[in-house]
Amino acid sequence: MPVSGEGAGAAPEAGAGATPRAGAETTPQAGAETGPRDATEAAPEAGPGTASRDATVLHSLDGGVSWITLNRPEAMNAVTWDQRERIIGLLAEASADPAVRAVVLTATGRGFCAGADLRGAPATAGERVPGDVARTIRLGAQRLIAAVLDCEKPVIAAVNGTAAGIGAHLAFACDLVLAADTAKFIEVFVRRGLVPDGGGAYLLPRLVGPQRAKELMFFGDALPAADAERLGLVNRTVPSGELEALAKEWAGRLAVGPTRALALTKQLVNASLDGDRATALAAEAAAQEINMTTRDATEGVASFVERRSPEYRGR
Repeated sequence: MPVSGEGAGAAPEAGAGATPRAGAETTPQAGAETGPRDATEAAPEAGPGTASRDATVLHSLDGGVSWITLNRPEAMNAVTWDQRERIIGLLAEASADPAVRAVVLTATGRGFCAGADLRGAPATAGERVPGDVARTIRLGAQRLIAAVLDCEKPVIAAVNGTAAGIGAHLAFACDLVLAADTAKFIEVFVRRGLVPDGGGAYLLPRLVGPQRAKELMFFGDALPAADAERLGLVNRTVPSGELEALAKEWAGRLAVGPTRALALTKQLVNASLDGDRATALAAEAAAQEINMTTRDATEGVASFVERRSPEYRGR
């Protein structure tokens, strides 16, 4: 079971390498605001099934729930190139593994994710040419957000502390967002003179509308968790000591649900604002057709007729 976070710190400041370069993210690294912790102190207990303890991305499978935990508390979990690739890989594995029924994305320490760490990017040779930055964004921050949006299992963000820049967008891309009452969300890009990346200008207007999205992005003010809940960016805000338990409860409920129906529902909702009514209704009909071939759909109907609780298997 992952260790819960310690609350949010102050708004992160820019680190080294604030000028974007090819092969790197465009969001500067957030400054470290906590002292280093031993990785084993924050490592989650290995649940039943598989577990791995990569130093910077902890992973365990417990009761059908894949727990993915960022573990660089000394850097407020500013995400490196290696961490990004690891998260993308774990989300792809979750989609393909029938044993995974839900995913929780969380972090150790006082920060959920303070942005991207430029210093972890692979070195590139030669002069930067037009197209390099756009390619970097497509293959980097945008791939990370797309991996969350496209994961075929429901993904819960358990935001234990400050989520800034790509860290905020990583949380907003999740299907459900739980936050410690000490957490903060910061559209930090404007503070660095940068355009938001990681799908922020796509996600935020769909969650809070264009006017609120512009307010958050134009000013870059820290948004406390309670205000984020009021705006609809967060589903529930709880005291930091209760965050892990709530994430485990919600993930556990999802893990015994009709997994394929949830995947199809996620696809329908995520696509609902991108097309017209005819397209949405056609997609709904197609999803119903696919879902009715699953064992869980048959079980759901049978349990209703037989007046008993369904037993879903995720198939």
